[in-house]
Amino acid sequence: MSRLSPLSRRRFLGVGGAGAAAVLLGTGAWNASAAYAAAPSMGNPFTLGVASGDPAPDGVVLWTRLAPDPFVPDGSGGMPARPVRVEYEVATDERFRTVVNGGSVVATPELGHSVHPEISGLLPDREYYYRFRVGGEISPVGRTRTAPRAGSSLHELNFAFASCQSWEDGFFTAYDHLAAEDLDLVVHLGDYIYENGVTGQKRGTPAGDQFRGETFDLARYRLQYALYKAEKPLQAAHANFAWIHVNDDHEVENNWARDISQADTEPDQDPAVFRQRRAQAYQAMYENLPYRRAQLPAGPDMHLHRRIAYGDLAEFTMLDTRQFRDDQPCGDGTSATCTDRLDPKRTILGAPQRDWLLDGFSRSRARWQVIGNQVPMGQTDLDPGDPTEVYLDPWDGYVADRNRVLAAAQDRKVRNLVVITGDRHQNYAWDLKRDYADPGSPTVGSEFVGTSITTGGNGADMTADGQALLAANPHMKFFNSQRGYVRVTVNQQRWRSDFRVVPSVTTPGAPISTRASYVVEDRKPGVQAG
Repeated sequence: MSRLSPLSRRRFLGVGGAGAAAVLLGTGAWNASAAYAAAPSMGNPFTLGVASGDPAPDGVVLWTRLAPDPFVPDGSGGMPARPVRVEYEVATDERFRTVVNGGSVVATPELGHSVHPEISGLLPDREYYYRFRVGGEISPVGRTRTAPRAGSSLHELNFAFASCQSWEDGFFTAYDHLAAEDLDLVVHLGDYIYENGVTGQKRGTPAGDQFRGETFDLARYRLQYALYKAEKPLQAAHANFAWIHVNDDHEVENNWARDISQADTEPDQDPAVFRQRRAQAYQAMYENLPYRRAQLPAGPDMHLHRRIAYGDLAEFTMLDTRQFRDDQPCGDGTSATCTDRLDPKRTILGAPQRDWLLDGFSRSRARWQVIGNQVPMGQTDLDPGDPTEVYLDPWDGYVADRNRVLAAAQDRKVRNLVVITGDRHQNYAWDLKRDYADPGSPTVGSEFVGTSITTGGNGADMTADGQALLAANPHMKFFNSQRGYVRVTVNQQRWRSDFRVVPSVTTPGAPISTRASYVVEDRKPGVQAG
């Protein structure tokens, strides 16, 4: 099955909402005996859209969450406190003439009336369409794509990665443009929501009183996701592509580490209290994203590090740099004197996850080893002079772990190591060095740091901070501080990252442009202008 052209993708985006029922009328796809006449009359329950994720060669996980009144203050989405059966169908065409999979699942109040049916039995590297129904209400149509067969030869992969989408900082215009790209998947690297109170000042459209104050409990986390997921550009990006998602900090709380709260409003918080908060944040995250059963939280614990292969071309290794890390050294923040960051016992991954990562270096036969990473791995020296001043929350606060990972990539002969990263609200292209303390250290990989969708407001092409970073970090080849996402095209010979940016997020409808392109050549670690 051929990929959709950008034009046909835009046409596809029109198949949704109230129009979906008209488009699907008369296809004969629904089994009348499966209809539930007793389904509640609730209006449109699909206000938060549909999504798919974690593609495999034989299937994907589908998602929706029923919420006819998504902003009701109790976080219920306006659903009754009882289970509701949800039907789903998967077809090879957007009009559902050829249905290849279907069934029903139960949406329960215990999981926010979300459903996550895992579809199998599909063909590898194929486009499929899916939809849900509750009673007489039909969801928007989603499009997804399975991964190629394991080990199969894949000529090219097209994807985008994004992160950091603060609702109050601007409009999600970048997702309108991302949804129109010709992609196989989207990787989201964290800060899908922000836990802070919402004023909407930069948008000029304040949220309701139920969004004031910081987010602490399950009802409020559900509300926060509802506010973000009600955005039509985000819904369009989810509906058009399978997503791979991993969280950073703001899905729970800023700069948290393992069982340790940042304690911004709750000094000396008991770790047990923070674990309770994390459990509720993780539950809401699961409820609102296309995760598989393997990611279903067990209290405050959630299995987020995982691998997803794309034939012999690429393997995505998604890391979790929050749940197992030591507390940030020297009180977090920045420092030019903190020696604790060099402590060989300090870890950002935890020993079991680090061993799992390094074992993957040895076993993987993929041409491109892609690490999905939340916080910058490369060194960020903030001042061109001496000594080296760095942020302590990212890998700069955990130098020994970074050195172990990058040395292992070289020693275990990873063919092409490329790290994709969010968090920073800036675009970087830079080289990964085996040891940044050694000026002669070899380049062992490449890292592309993507800017925010909205966080920080409009941003700028170049800033004084950017000039200082370029002067202080010779491994940094590119800096930009506008908003957008990174589009990636990777084939057997070359990786190309296009930094796609918008001039404004405080007014809707901004155009998109490619600010710069940087490439990595096969077997030549390090970035080059493309």
